[in-house]
Amino acid sequence: MVFSIVIILIVALIVVAIVVNAIQQHREKVEAEKRTEIAKQKSVIDETENVLLTIETIPVSPKMVQILYRRVLNALKIMQQLNPTQTDIKQRIRDAESKINSIDIEQPAPPHESFVLPENDKLIIQYIQAIKKFRILLRSEHSKGKVDTQSFVNEDRMLAALQLRVNVETLARRATSAIQSEMLGSARQYFEKAIAALAAQPQQTDYIIHRKAQLEEQLHGIQDIMRNANAEDRAKKREAERDELDELFAPKKKW
Repeated sequence: MVFSIVIILIVALIVVAIVVNAIQQHREKVEAEKRTEIAKQKSVIDETENVLLTIETIPVSPKMVQILYRRVLNALKIMQQLNPTQTDIKQRIRDAESKINSIDIEQPAPPHESFVLPENDKLIIQYIQAIKKFRILLRSEHSKGKVDTQSFVNEDRMLAALQLRVNVETLARRATSAIQSEMLGSARQYFEKAIAALAAQPQQTDYIIHRKAQLEEQLHGIQDIMRNANAEDRAKKREAERDELDELFAPKKKW
């Protein structure tokens, strides 16, 4: 009898140990998943806030700014649910809500003509990367149902137009620099790339039409210079060949 009780107690202890271990493992798994999700939301916030730092130099619409602040707010709310005891999250949520409420989305976006292309190539690359990042985040919010389709289309179209403008103006500047360095072949290639980018756009805006005409005129000027230079080279070559023939068939002098 006593032996049976001992066996039962041992089995019970083993079962309890297994249950406790299972509970502990489950808790550790839940905590690990929570930490992973919190880290993910922190990454979302950092990524979005870094992009928001560029709104002073990139002419994006108030609607786009609001979309990004809402992205930050949603991430903060998820973090609060995962870790309700973190006090600073509440203040950050209030700050984000206040910022969103202060944005007048009826205000038009700054005109693209207001943007100034940076002088430094490194800054231009950062500028283009920032615009691409805006489009990636906008697409992400749309795919999650946070942005309606019409807003997505309107905002992405404006960003695409800005990206095109930056690309074209960068190529035009490089072409001008190549001309100054007497690298006409490179200048021609830059002009051709810029014109092709403008011609490929399905919607021909005033900027595209006028800029394309300007660049084509500059390209024609380059082509005329190169044709004239080639003609001069050919004339010089023919003259040199003729001199050689004259010398070859000239009467030999008798000494």
